[in-house]
Order: sequence, then structure tokens, then C-alpha cells
Amino acid sequence: MINRLTTAQSTAATRRWGPRAVVTLAAMAATVALTTGAMAKQARPAAPTEATAPREAGEPIMAIVSIKSQKVTFYDADGWIFRAPVSTGTTGRETPAGVFALLEKDPDHHSSLYDDAWMPNMQRITWNGIALHGGPLPGYAASHGCVRMPYEFAEKMFDKTRIGMRVIISPDDAAPADFSHPALFVPNAQAIAAAPARAEAATREAETAATAADEAKKAVAPAARESAAQNASLRKLELLNIRAQAELAYAGKVLATAKTDETKAKAEDLKQKADLKAADAQAQFDTAKADAKTKLEAAAGAKDAAKAAATKKTDTAKAATEAKLALEPVSVYISRATQKLYVRRNTHKAWSDGGEVFDSSIEVPVTIRDSDRPIGTHIFTAMAKNDTGLRWSVVTIDEGDNAKDALDRITIPQDVLDRIAPTAAVRSSIVISDEPLSKETNYRTEFVAVLSNQPQGGFITRKPTAPIAVANGDTGFFGSFFQRSWDPQGNPQGNPQAGNPQPGNLPPGTTRQRVQRYPDSQYARPVQQGWGWPSQ
Repeated sequence: MINRLTTAQSTAATRRWGPRAVVTLAAMAATVALTTGAMAKQARPAAPTEATAPREAGEPIMAIVSIKSQKVTFYDADGWIFRAPVSTGTTGRETPAGVFALLEKDPDHHSSLYDDAWMPNMQRITWNGIALHGGPLPGYAASHGCVRMPYEFAEKMFDKTRIGMRVIISPDDAAPADFSHPALFVPNAQAIAAAPARAEAATREAETAATAADEAKKAVAPAARESAAQNASLRKLELLNIRAQAELAYAGKVLATAKTDETKAKAEDLKQKADLKAADAQAQFDTAKADAKTKLEAAAGAKDAAKAAATKKTDTAKAATEAKLALEPVSVYISRATQKLYVRRNTHKAWSDGGEVFDSSIEVPVTIRDSDRPIGTHIFTAMAKNDTGLRWSVVTIDEGDNAKDALDRITIPQDVLDRIAPTAAVRSSIVISDEPLSKETNYRTEFVAVLSNQPQGGFITRKPTAPIAVANGDTGFFGSFFQRSWDPQGNPQGNPQAGNPQPGNLPPGTTRQRVQRYPDSQYARPVQQGWGWPSQ
């Protein structure tokens, strides 16, 4: 009854208003709808789309991920070449903003912990699990720390990139801009031209020194054995000589005390025999003593020669490594936090657990003017050769000084410049930052540095890099390094009480459960009845 009455009243009112009122209401509704639509468009910017530059693409030099715009852009020497939408880490598992480089590539990567998380065309940027890879893109940040790209785009880029390519993850939109400054490396054309021949000659010299060192080392043991055997023989002859001399002394005493002619004759005969025996024993002992001295000197000489050969082997190997590294792009990181300058170059030596070894033999203090004042994070990259040497670009991803002022505040040690600047090549880079190097930086990484003023949920919650001791080998391309296990709470890796139990190391009384994997994380959670996949 009430509904009928209401409808009747509404119909009557409409009749009283007339057609003009109906038109007015319709216009108002249309205006509200248009305004709402416009506001919605302003609130949500257009989603990035996949794009390819209208020119032939060169080899990618860097990739820049914008967390704000949820897009990745790849650049070659002449500008952007490929662009695509991405899905970065969601709240609590945010993709860390910072400076990275490609460490490993796997076209069909699966989680190494439970083997059920598929990350196609994975390009790793940290060893604790952050990577670029193909995955679902819902149109907003939804991953668990990785950077998901469209499946086909990830496959296409996988074949174009190389280990060591710079990856910059920026909180906002960023792009490389042309840049020049007197502090940037200026290569020497003659040094670059001579570098390949120098590397080849240094390698041959190192190989010759290694062969000589091996031969010298082999000669030490026989010489030592001969010396030891001669010393043992000398000790026996010494005892025989002592005994002969004692017998001679005794015969002399007998002769001196003889009373009769018969006794004197016997004593004289005894003394003559003892004298001959003593002389023979003394001669053998003197000869053996001289021979032992010769053999001892030979053994010591062999040992010294082996030591000198080993030193030369190490020195020539180091020189050969330096000569080979001069053919590679050089990366420099300058940290205001530590007041140090670090140098990294790829040795291209494959590591058994994946990735390649990076040389880290240069780490020195650096002078930064007004070191208590922020400097920002700036990435300077040699994009191509030009008439003056190299054409550089800069990308800034954190507030502080502008790029020019930041470089003006840095004084790079001259001996470091002398070692790396003459042969600086395309892809060489200088990174200046307020941040220290992340603990994820180790012998299998270039530089890993994250912005401390940005969320790092996806970085912190990942499995830390395993601790591995690396000894300095004969090749000399990387020094002693120990990468400690890292946990934000200070708990050791693998400690069940630290909330990070490892396989086979579960807390007492804990039963192994069936697990489900986050598609781009190396962590798992127990599967309960009725649970589905985490929200993507």
C-alpha cells in the first residue's frame, strides 16, 4: 500500500513539473556523470602500455623501473628502445628503490626452496630473490618484491640483455639526460688501442710464470729429501769419526805407558792402525760435511727459487687480470655514508652456484666536501663514444644536490683515476649516493644499494644471501671476502627462533607442512583448508 502511494505521488509530481523539469533533471544527471568520469580520469592516470621505439634498437645499456608509474623502460646508447607496464611489490613487500645490475639469467626459473614458483625469463638483481621476470599484471603493484613484466615482453628482453646491465628502480619517473663534467672519465685512445695486446702479453707472461712456479715447487721436495738423507749420513760418519779419534787417543796412552819392548811394539802397532782409521774417518766426515752443506744450500736455493717463482706467478697473474679488466667497463660507487670509493668490474668467471664473479680489488677512502650534507643518488653512465672520448648521461633518483654539484664535491684519488680512466669504455659508470652499499653486495654482484628513505618490504622479507667465505686465489682477481648472513632482527640465518627455518632445520616438534608459493618470492606459507593464492 505504501509503495503504491509513493509511486502515485511521484507520478503526480512529475506531471505537475512538466516536460521542462524532466529535461532539467536529465541534464543535471548527465553533468554529474560527466564530472564524476572526469574526476576518475584525473585520479587514475592512464596505464602504461607496451611500446617499441620507431628505430632499430641497439643493445640495452640500462633499464629504469618507475614504481610510481608501474612501468619499465630499456635504453640503448641513443635513448629509449622498449617500454612496458610492470607490477612491483605491494604494501608490506615493496620493491626496493635503488641501484642494481643483472646478476644471473634463467629462462625457466623455479624457486630453489620448494621448486613450485615459476618465474619465466628471470633476470636476477639481488641474490636474496629480487628479479625481473614474466608474470601476471593486474594493473597495479601486486608482486611480493619482484618486478613482473608482460610474459612476451620478458621473453623478448631476456635475449637482449647481458650480465652486469644496470637496473635502476626509481620511486618516481626518471630518465637518462645527457651530461658532461670534467670529473667524468676521459679514456686515452692509445691506451685503449694497446689494451688487447697488453692483455694478451700479460696472459702469456702469467702462464709462463705459472709453469715456472710449478716446476720450481716440484724441485723443492727432492732437494729437501737429498739434504735430509745427507744430514743423516753425516751424523753416522760423525759418530764413527768420534769413535776413531777416541781409539787413537787410547792407543797413544797405551804406548806411553808401555814398559817392555814387546809391549811397546804391540802398542805401536795398535796406534798405527788407530791413526789410519781415525784419518780415514776424519776424511769421510769432512767430505760428507762439505756435501751436506752443498745439498743444504741447494735445498734452500730451491725453496727460495720456488718462493720467488710463486711471487712472480702471483704478480704476473694480477697484472694479467688487471690487463683483462681494462677491456671491461668499469663501475665506481662513491658513498657519502662510508666516505669510500668502490670499484667493480666483471671477470666473467662463472661461479658454481650461479652468476659471475666481480672484481672488487679497489676500495679506498674518498674525499667528499661538506660530508655532513646530503648529496643525493646520481647514476652517471657512459652511453657511447664521441670525439672527446665518451658521451655520458645521468639519472637522479633521490633528492640532494643536483648532478653537477654532487660531482663537484667529490675528489677521486689520482692513483685510482690512473688505473681505470685511461681505458674506460662504454657502459662504464659512476654512482654517487648518500647510501652505503647494501649487505647484498658481494663477490657475485656489481653494486647493490637501496634508498633508505623508501619502503623495502620486498627486500627485507627475502631470504638472505648465504654466508660464503671466498679465499684469495692465485689468479688474484678478487680478494678475501666474507658475506655475512643478514637478518633485519640480527638473528642468524637458519636459526629456527629467528622466524627463518631452513629445510631440514625446523624447530623441535614442528612437522613439515605442505606449502604454497608466492609466485615471485622464495618464501612459503602453510596451506590451510580453504586458502587460495595470495591476492595478485
